[in-house]
Amino acid sequence: MQVNRVVLGDNLDLMHTLPNECCHLIYADPPFNSNRKVANRSRPDFCFDDRHDGGSAAYLQFLRPRLSEMKRLLTPTGVLYVHLDWRTVHYVKVMLDGLFGPENFLNEIIWHYRSGGRPGRWFPRKHDTILLYAKHVGRHFYKPLRGESYRTRDLLYDEEGRPYKTTRKGRLYFSAEGAPVTDVWDIPFLSTVSSERVAYPTQKPEALLERIIEASSRKGDVVADFFCGSGTTLVVAKRLGRRYLGCDGNSKAVDLARQRLKCAPCHDDIEREPGQST
Repeated sequence: MQVNRVVLGDNLDLMHTLPNECCHLIYADPPFNSNRKVANRSRPDFCFDDRHDGGSAAYLQFLRPRLSEMKRLLTPTGVLYVHLDWRTVHYVKVMLDGLFGPENFLNEIIWHYRSGGRPGRWFPRKHDTILLYAKHVGRHFYKPLRGESYRTRDLLYDEEGRPYKTTRKGRLYFSAEGAPVTDVWDIPFLSTVSSERVAYPTQKPEALLERIIEASSRKGDVVADFFCGSGTTLVVAKRLGRRYLGCDGNSKAVDLARQRLKCAPCHDDIEREPGQST
């Protein structure tokens, strides 16, 4: 299979051409069924139509064969992340339980972003949901991550800088690497002045993809994003020493992703097959 490339076209057509069990990690960030045309005022050529004749039923009919193919493409140790919001995540959860089996559901990850918003008739909606499934639970690859802040009061540090608190039995030490990463992720949304911004309307922060790729793949693994948009997943995968495969139906988005990949640093450990190209 040719990897380290971005394909222009329908992702279902591309997936049909790929062999079984060829992807170690798939991140899917499909349209959210927002019932509108998604665009950036400064770059209208990046727009995509998120309207579906037939409403939610048509949207789920569009998504189902693609999620089914993603399951086929996962290696026995592979996992799938599906990134959605409040509009359809509960319906897609039921669909994924049917495709993967509820026993292979791993996490409902809440990505909480602290962007602006004014209260109206409900609490401001400031999170997305990412559903995580294994091809085969127990065989899947998972690397526990640390780096969160400890919420323990009066945390002390010894002469070597190790965090601890005092108990009746003496010092209770905490990991110097920070608290474990849980299923609630406080990662800032990209601001309008962020240096990462490339004007793509639904661009995700690199920090979000870094966490996913670090937790669920090894160096040299194949990371796929079949709704790749501006290519953030692929750029991060390349930087972290993974092989990558992307697809999008918008030619301008594909051009942008290819441009970003040309400029992205490549980890020395990435393994390339003969004839691979971006």
